[in-house]
Amino acid sequence: MIALSKSHFILLIIFALLACSPTYAKVKPEPTKNCVLRPLGSGHDDTNQVDPFKKPFQDAVILGPQHLNRAFTTLPGIYSFSVLYLLGNGNWSRKMTWDLVSSKVDLKGYLNFPPDIQFWLNANNTYRVVFIQSQASWFVVTGSDFEIDAHNTGGIQGNGQTWWSYFATHTRADGDGRPISLTVWNATRGAIKNFRIESPPFWSSAVAQSKDVVIDGMYINATNEDPLYIGKNIVPNTDGTDTYRSDRISLLNWDVTCGDDCLALKGNSTNLMLRNITCRGGGGIAIGSLGQYAGMNDYVMNVDMEDLRMIRLDPNVQPNMGSGVYFKTWDGTVNGAPPTGGGGAGGLVQNVSARRVNVDRVTTPMHIYQTNNAKSGDAPSTLRFEGLHFSDWTGTGMTNKIVDIECSPAAGCSDITFSNFKVTPISGQTSQFICQNAVGVTGLPGEF
Repeated sequence: MIALSKSHFILLIIFALLACSPTYAKVKPEPTKNCVLRPLGSGHDDTNQVDPFKKPFQDAVILGPQHLNRAFTTLPGIYSFSVLYLLGNGNWSRKMTWDLVSSKVDLKGYLNFPPDIQFWLNANNTYRVVFIQSQASWFVVTGSDFEIDAHNTGGIQGNGQTWWSYFATHTRADGDGRPISLTVWNATRGAIKNFRIESPPFWSSAVAQSKDVVIDGMYINATNEDPLYIGKNIVPNTDGTDTYRSDRISLLNWDVTCGDDCLALKGNSTNLMLRNITCRGGGGIAIGSLGQYAGMNDYVMNVDMEDLRMIRLDPNVQPNMGSGVYFKTWDGTVNGAPPTGGGGAGGLVQNVSARRVNVDRVTTPMHIYQTNNAKSGDAPSTLRFEGLHFSDWTGTGMTNKIVDIECSPAAGCSDITFSNFKVTPISGQTSQFICQNAVGVTGLPGEF
């Protein structure tokens, strides 16, 4: 008989367990087996299923939907979670974290977010990993060298209508506990593909404190179905995504219907690539808002955007279509404290390009303003814009105000270029171009 060391014996036990359970492949090779998770069905909470592994293995070998709020890693450096097939609609009543390391997840159904408003607004149940504005999360993906593919058949069902109708008669405030549906946090070299988010209660997604992340093929739909609110923007704060403190992020092939910023690139977002983005209703693509936290300057640098479409919807569905691309900062005076107040910080926005953009009856196609939450007598913002480039724009604005550049007198803007910029008012009026406190603006009629 061959003598076995204690460590070899433990590994043999793990292999025996894996023979009748999902396979956890070694870190680099392709997995050879699939982990098939079958949700209990509508009305059932999959997080409450009995743990199939008892100590000492329950923290090393992860199995089943009841573990979706824990790390999907086994013994570090030896195994990693291989493939998850989620069929149908799984229901989770609590927060989840997927900690994926060298892992592949196939998500072929929806993670179903029960609309228990009072549960999520209770501070004891709040799950916060995103610093900006003290926002809360529901489902957090973290880790490194992972891929989640939802095959255009899976993602998140946020059941947002209950939330939207509730907040039509209740006060909303940033940081109050409304959860972000999907948060990518502290992730490195991750990819999310062909993912769908239906009816997000709040921000559809966020990418925070991450680097080298690609989200390719994202469909988001926040559309009111409550007849009481036809013709109103009943779906505010349903941003497609917000980036924050992240580097080398690629957002490719997005289709977003929402009532707020289609995409919002917040503080310290650098080296971003946006390609083939369709925004249906809402505010358009925002850089900001910036400068909210006094003493913490914000930098947004090297943003490359191409092939953008802003489409105004039937006003009975969504009355807003704010901008094509716009830039916003808080002013230079501190008014209250974050998450709902703030201001007073500086920083820099530099080297931002938007090419091949089509706007459909947007309110202000291109806009810069630095007076978010400002009050009379406030100090001007010290955050500076330079190197903004807009080329090959077509389409229409709702009024004759096509470009509105209102930079801070304390910082100013410089090197703003327009090339082949052919956006016109739907009214047939002469286009208006506003330019304040900026130098080096070229490509528009007139002298600036």
